[in-house]
Amino acid sequence: MSRARHPDKDIEAALQFAEDRGWRLRMACGHAWGRMYCPYNDTDCRCGEFCIVSVWSTPRSGSHHARALRRVVENCSREQ
Repeated sequence: MSRARHPDKDIEAALQFAEDRGWRLRMACGHAWGRMYCPYNDTDCRCGEFCIVSVWSTPRSGSHHARALRRVVENCSREQ
């Protein structure tokens, strides 16, 4: 089943970047549009602190939020 597209094009591109690297997306309700889950979910990986990341539906700056999402994926210690 395909997921819904994010309304912000920069964030949608960051979500595609994460999905291409194995991260899962789950839709949420409330302030968060959804959540990204690391494919490894390893407690040794930064104590599991960054294994779940919220994706906001209407951030103040979509490009900054998209950059932060990409940075989390790129800095995953298991990816390097």
